[in-house]
Amino acid sequence: MARPLRYGFILAGVALCAALAAAGGWRYARASSPVNGPIILVSIDSLRADHLQPYGSAVSHTPAIDALASDGIVFERAFAHSPETLPSHAAMLSGRLPSDTGVRDDVGFAVKDSEHLLARLLHDRGYATAGIVSTFALRKESGIAQGFTLFDDKMDPASDDVAVGGIARDGAASERIAEQWLESTNTSRCFLFLQLNEPATPLAPQERLADGSAYDEEIARADDALGRLVKYLKRHQLYDRSTIVLTSDHGEGLGAHGEQGHGLFVYAESLRVPLIIKQSAGEGAGRRVRDLVSHVDIVPTLLDLAKAPDAGGLRGQSLKPLLDGGHAGARTAYAESFYARYHFGWHELLSATDGRYHYIRAPREELYDLDNDPAEAHNLVDGPAGAKSLDPLRAAVDRMKPGPAPAAAVVPAEDRIRFDAIGDVGRVLGDPPVEAVDPKNGVDTLAAYRDAVQLGMLRQWPAAIDTLQRLVRANPDLADVWRAIAALAFDAERYDQAVEASRHVMTLLPDDPAPHLAAAESLARLRRFDDARQQAELAITLAAEKDAASVAAAHEWLARIALAKREPATAREQAALAQAADAKLPLPLYVEGRVLYDLGRFADAIEPFEQAVAQEKAAHGRQLLDLHYYYADALAHADRADEAEAQLQMELSAFPRNNRAWAALATLQHNDGRDDAAAETTAHLMRVSPTADGLNTAARLWTSFGDRTRAAEARAEAARLAAVPAQTTH
Repeated sequence: MARPLRYGFILAGVALCAALAAAGGWRYARASSPVNGPIILVSIDSLRADHLQPYGSAVSHTPAIDALASDGIVFERAFAHSPETLPSHAAMLSGRLPSDTGVRDDVGFAVKDSEHLLARLLHDRGYATAGIVSTFALRKESGIAQGFTLFDDKMDPASDDVAVGGIARDGAASERIAEQWLESTNTSRCFLFLQLNEPATPLAPQERLADGSAYDEEIARADDALGRLVKYLKRHQLYDRSTIVLTSDHGEGLGAHGEQGHGLFVYAESLRVPLIIKQSAGEGAGRRVRDLVSHVDIVPTLLDLAKAPDAGGLRGQSLKPLLDGGHAGARTAYAESFYARYHFGWHELLSATDGRYHYIRAPREELYDLDNDPAEAHNLVDGPAGAKSLDPLRAAVDRMKPGPAPAAAVVPAEDRIRFDAIGDVGRVLGDPPVEAVDPKNGVDTLAAYRDAVQLGMLRQWPAAIDTLQRLVRANPDLADVWRAIAALAFDAERYDQAVEASRHVMTLLPDDPAPHLAAAESLARLRRFDDARQQAELAITLAAEKDAASVAAAHEWLARIALAKREPATAREQAALAQAADAKLPLPLYVEGRVLYDLGRFADAIEPFEQAVAQEKAAHGRQLLDLHYYYADALAHADRADEAEAQLQMELSAFPRNNRAWAALATLQHNDGRDDAAAETTAHLMRVSPTADGLNTAARLWTSFGDRTRAAEARAEAARLAAVPAQTTH
């Protein structure tokens, strides 16, 4: 009896173990099953955490974010790794620090193809992927687009309210595209990255209210877009199944430590960001987590939730234990800003925080107690209170800081215009001087510079130029300020002043072709064609093989100069060279059309213009100045007025300050008997181009329409502007 009984116990034990293993395996399978709905990452640009009710704001103006916080888990101490848009998003989508990705600034950097971004990793796991962005800083060329089945970076064109087109897109428009994509995917196994730009919209100096209300209004617009996305998900029974992550790329100074915007400093107002995670089954709804987390944790967290393997080399950790109610233990978050270095030649800033103490490495070190001094007003470096925390944070920066900072790439002229418009001009700098300026000592210079940029966007060009001239009188070595003066003077039609400012840039940056191109354009407007030709040729010599975009632009100006001088053979030669440098540029066809047009052969010019427009559209290249204007005029001569009007609208969409295109459009509308439309077009011209030439053009139109009163008003304002002397700075 003993042996069978023993065997029976053994068999019963095996069966029990098998049952327990099966139960454990079932429980593990339940716990570790991947998310079964959409994964959505929403990034709201320049959103300070403390302006949201879930993060302590006394006023709620974000009902959608508040509701998401109630349905999700709020991470109270989340930090970005950069106060700039591109480096921050590169970290957010790669799980790696800026020193790992090599993306150190918005200007002159791009994510390398060798990086394995979140979209690529999820795409490899069978996810449909879409990236929809609302800022020029995250355009496809930034490298952020890799791994997305759909990447939409189309920006709003210039308008009465936007002086430079292609800078940003309204968040509501981006959200609508997101809905359309979700509708078309036919699968809930998808990843959506939606970036909204509203709080980053630059505020003019007079709009910076002490209570931050203008900024909060912009946040409310972004919240409205998020609310519409949530409503869509709920209508389609996707919300409960969705994993939604809401964050921001960085905060905003709003005057703290002297910085209105962002990019220069690495204080908490620029680095502390909201992070809310709503899980697909609603686990942990309403819970708050005080553990220190950062942007590099997003990728490993979402990969963990999706049960997708990572590519290795991640700096962050999965937040799944925190989502499940656990704790992360002691951690340190690293951040950096190279903005001062790349833009002004000042010292970079590096920082580390353990959640309680925040250390900033600068020529004058700083240490703050975030719990007792959240405004970071009392530097503890020289006091006994911070001595215990200083060395570990210094060591953390030493572990994570980069080696020598790489040089920024050359920025094409058309990109530089857009970076200028958002206050992010760039320079190519080597190591800063041994006694580099502490950015804390340069904040007033930066503030004045950014104010001038915003005044320029509001078309208050004389005021903007005066602001910048005060800066270069105090510090004549600021090349980017001289560059901005040149650009603003050009917009104000002060071409002599623009040439003078460009010559200062040439002296300070002798290897840069950009100031020579700028001078060539201004000299051509002054009809000093020989001088303009010389500057364009110098730009070609400097650009050589390293900057094809500048080479193409220089040859384009040489072709335009040749057309102005009625030298068709030279124009054709230069057009061919421009197209050799940029295959997307339909300049040879444009030149053929212009040669025929200038001979009065308008009917013959239509075909090459038409082919040039078709090539431009097919190549998705940059639009050629005056192409659609001359094509429209040739069509008008052939009594094809409707087609001509469409071409003029295209010209003005890309070049809103083309005064003769406005005049041609108003004239077409007037000749067609649409006097109200003609009057509105002329009023648009005056708003978009409030210069002597623009106003005189409007005066001529009002006269032709029989409106003597408006004509006299426009002429008087033009005379007033022409009488204001352009100040020079030596």
